[in-house]
Amino acid sequence: MRIVSWNVNSLKPRHDRFFRFLDRWQPDVVCLQETKSLVEDLPKQEIESAGWHLAAVGQKTYNGVALVSKTQIEVISEGLDNFEDPQARFILGSTGGIRIASAYIPNGKEVGSDKHEYKLKWLAALRSHLDRLEDPQSDLAILGDWNCAPRDTDAKNIDKWRDSVLCHDSVRDAIQHVRNFGLNDPHEAFEPEGAVFTWWDYRNLGFPKNDGLRIDHALLSESLNRRVTQVQVDRDERKAHAELEIGKPSDHAPLIVDLAD
Repeated sequence: MRIVSWNVNSLKPRHDRFFRFLDRWQPDVVCLQETKSLVEDLPKQEIESAGWHLAAVGQKTYNGVALVSKTQIEVISEGLDNFEDPQARFILGSTGGIRIASAYIPNGKEVGSDKHEYKLKWLAALRSHLDRLEDPQSDLAILGDWNCAPRDTDAKNIDKWRDSVLCHDSVRDAIQHVRNFGLNDPHEAFEPEGAVFTWWDYRNLGFPKNDGLRIDHALLSESLNRRVTQVQVDRDERKAHAELEIGKPSDHAPLIVDLAD
């Protein structure tokens, strides 16, 4: 089974790239973040005509998450339990024999800001949601843009990012609290030295210089983590590929996790 997390940074301009990705990688489930679209404006008919199923929560211009699966999706949660939030950041469904969520954790903007506080509250609400409604012994996966590099080696230039909301100890601790529910990050086992990134700023030649961060993660319950056979980052999808006429890339590359059946 192949599961994917990809912050597409707006699906509409990434339309051709998205369908190219499905064809190239043939994933079983794709967790999308930042679709930046109302659900009714997503290319549902095209997705279904290509043999896929879609479940999503969305809003205009900002945020938006979706699940795209080869098998039917039973939606379990749209948003977090007991946390009123107008922003479309979480969807959990059952598909392909597993429970899988697409999550877009708030960026937080600046340490000490109200947005930073919202980020910490959102992560605390996620842990509370898991405690109330999920079982760590189940086949559970939460994939998404976590807007945090959990280790110093998950940043090319940690001195530049250490005090930012993407590397700050308060955010790292909040994500570790979520992981303590019983979730594992298989990337850390496959790349123990770090230095494999999923996001590069469009500015200042971030991608050509490989000046990136690993902020996209798949957190898996122990039963799923034992099934992991490979973890990859599709750097090719981050390239411009102007000659292919497939549009500008997202600033994130897809994270691909393979599970033994």
